Amino acid sequence: MAIPSFQIATIKGDGIGIDVTDATLAVIDAAQSRVGGFSLRYRQILAGAGYYQETGLDIEAEGEEMAGAADAIFLGAIGLPSVRYENGTEISPHLRLRDRFQLYAGIRPIKAYPNIPQKLSDDRAAAIDMIILRESTEGLFYSAAVHDRCPVETDDEVQDTLRITRKTTEKLHDFAFNMARKRKEKGSRGIVTCVDKANVFKSMAFFRKIFDERSRAFPDIEKGYNYVDAQALDLIRKPWDFDILVMENMFGDILSDLAGGLVGGMGMAACGEIGDNHGLFQPAHGTAPDIMGLDKANPLAAILSGSLMLDYLADKAGIQALSDAADVITDAIHSGFFQNAIRPAEFGGDMGTRAVTQEIIRQINS
Repeated sequence: MAIPSFQIATIKGDGIGIDVTDATLAVIDAAQSRVGGFSLRYRQILAGAGYYQETGLDIEAEGEEMAGAADAIFLGAIGLPSVRYENGTEISPHLRLRDRFQLYAGIRPIKAYPNIPQKLSDDRAAAIDMIILRESTEGLFYSAAVHDRCPVETDDEVQDTLRITRKTTEKLHDFAFNMARKRKEKGSRGIVTCVDKANVFKSMAFFRKIFDERSRAFPDIEKGYNYVDAQALDLIRKPWDFDILVMENMFGDILSDLAGGLVGGMGMAACGEIGDNHGLFQPAHGTAPDIMGLDKANPLAAILSGSLMLDYLADKAGIQALSDAADVITDAIHSGFFQNAIRPAEFGGDMGTRAVTQEIIRQINS
């Protein structure tokens, strides 16, 4: 029987996106060699601010079509502060990919690892393990500049539209409750918290109404509510009390960075963006062009995103070997931190991009 093969569209992008993508593919290949049972083929797509500066295009011709034809998309990071569209906004073809492929479920894992400097003094912070689930196609980002959906744009006034639809929100909440059920089976608390501003905005009251409607199909899963401002406070006061937080796009963009700071910083901030037929995976950090190519970037956010990608492919294809490879990667990272063998420079350690990558591969092979 032929070994199943999957095509991965890879967009390295700009700055450290190139460094961390190379690191991620090396780790994934090591996990694949360890586990076996599948193979991956990488198809590189040129995109980003550097490419825009050279060609006037933010992604190569037919690049979006190539991404859509792949089994999954992996993206390093995109953007350079000095390179902008004519309207002044940053280069962002990845926002178009989210919209085109309706990648509504933005998964942002927030997990504390051993020997990472803790930002909170409470001992319970060592047990932080939650998911921020950010709707990624609507909300306030619906009128992001790259979509050209600004209803009013004059020299005196600009208006942006916050959009919440029943179709997308139902899928998002179902995704949240199903994820909570899977996490509960593995020992997590299985709680979904709806984060909104339902006391002020009709759109947010609608978001919460649909949350309540969809929750009825998941009586085994506990639910809760928090206004977004109170949730920001609770992420500092008691982040260990939460499991899955589901929220609108802009709220998720902001709170996921705050939560990432609790467990080490953006160098640990993995991200998966999943729709009905496509999945895109990327570290949530920026391009940090000042350290590009200097072997200083923390590749862990990207590598953890790669593990999310393998889990996604496992669910999509029903192949256990892919899930096993994802576990091999996350176990290697946990073991490396537990042994104090992973010491990223981001945390004041003595290991750059290559050394961290090599240690994870060593952990996988051992």
